[in-house]
Amino acid sequence: MLTVIARRVPLTRLVVSRSYTSSVKEGSVAQSKGFSKKEKAHEDEYARRHEAELLRKLKAEIEAKKEELARLQEKHDEVNSKQ
Repeated sequence: MLTVIARRVPLTRLVVSRSYTSSVKEGSVAQSKGFSKKEKAHEDEYARRHEAELLRKLKAEIEAKKEELARLQEKHDEVNSKQ
């Protein structure tokens, strides 16, 4: 019975169409000044946080390298003192 019903429905009725109103332009919210300022503020905040995180990682890496250098210097001094 389902096959009989499906054959009776013309295919042209299954097409879906959309209609847009002409009063609202696409992207009008993104073009407003308030939205632009807010978006820029969020981007700036993200950039500052990202840079701060990178600086924190670099400082930690520098400290680790300083500690490694100190250990190597001690080993070097120890080897030179035995000679």
